[in-house]
Amino acid sequence: MSLKLLTAGLMASALTIAVVPAVAIAQSAKTAAYKAPRASDGKADLQGNWSNAYITPLERQPKFGERKVHTAEEAAEIEGTAVARFLEGDKPTDPNLGAEDHTSKNCQGAGGLDCGYNSGWKDSGTQLTRVNGEPRTSYITSTPNGRVPPTLPGVGGGRGRGRGGPVASNEGREDGPAGPASMNDNPETRSIGERCLMSFGNSAGPIMLPLMYNNTYQIVQTKDSVAILVEMVHDVRIARLVPNKAAAKHRTDGVRPWMGDSVGWWEGDTLVLETTNYHPSQNLRGVSSENLKVTEKFTRVGKDRLLYQFTAEDPTVWAQPWGGEYEFMTAKGGVFEYACHEGNYGLEGILAGAREEERQAAIAKGQAAR
Repeated sequence: MSLKLLTAGLMASALTIAVVPAVAIAQSAKTAAYKAPRASDGKADLQGNWSNAYITPLERQPKFGERKVHTAEEAAEIEGTAVARFLEGDKPTDPNLGAEDHTSKNCQGAGGLDCGYNSGWKDSGTQLTRVNGEPRTSYITSTPNGRVPPTLPGVGGGRGRGRGGPVASNEGREDGPAGPASMNDNPETRSIGERCLMSFGNSAGPIMLPLMYNNTYQIVQTKDSVAILVEMVHDVRIARLVPNKAAAKHRTDGVRPWMGDSVGWWEGDTLVLETTNYHPSQNLRGVSSENLKVTEKFTRVGKDRLLYQFTAEDPTVWAQPWGGEYEFMTAKGGVFEYACHEGNYGLEGILAGAREEERQAAIAKGQAAR
């Protein structure tokens, strides 16, 4: 990629952010006056393809303190850097460089932003999320510092409730760390994302968050149910609809399905989804608990904007509920097939290597015993 193109991209990004205050005022007024289109049953029509490919973190960086909104200068710098990194990662990789990272990114992120993947393979975005036109410092808005409240004493570590520590929103990990020995025993001890059972991270929930790629969602609604198709690992979450919150009854048979048990209702033009009974292998921020409840609200605030608000609560994990918001934007295209392990021989090699290590260790142990 030429320096001229790189500079043009940065200037375009900076120019876009420089006019944020004016855009924010105009968008706020537009949002207040917007009337969502109607579905066949008269409810607000939320259907379509949406994307949350943003670079905004779930939790606010401490340096921004209690500021919920970036300044125009901060937003320009952050998004300009993202554009520069994208362009750098779009350059061809010299096959003779070896495994050492030769970019300015130092392999940060899931597998390294451009260490395992060049930009062309990713869809992590270059924009901050905006709500009412405001470039947000974090998704979380329920706490003054924009961060997840600390877990209760004694919560943390081990499989199940409290497994692992906090996991950053864009790290692409849906469960806490496990030792190499336990993970290499058999396919069932690998992560659910590696096994193509569910998405990496929390694409489909609990709380829908963006990842390195496949950040496209399709919403389909009827008068009785709403389905959310997620591009990552082609997850589909189906919520049954009831007349109101009082009629929302969750299953009591002890079954905890993938993506939980979602029940929804309408509050004016806002769709509310309440989800409980998450599968034990799914977690939120490294914590898996049978008591987790997530409430999500979907409100169409513009032709190409869908406000998404979320609240997570679990009195056995956090002392207080926490939540936040962002706006989905319309996706540029459809939801593509996610083939997952097609042509991927990595897991076979990992397990075969572990068995060979065990064989060599057994040989060494036998020789030492002689």
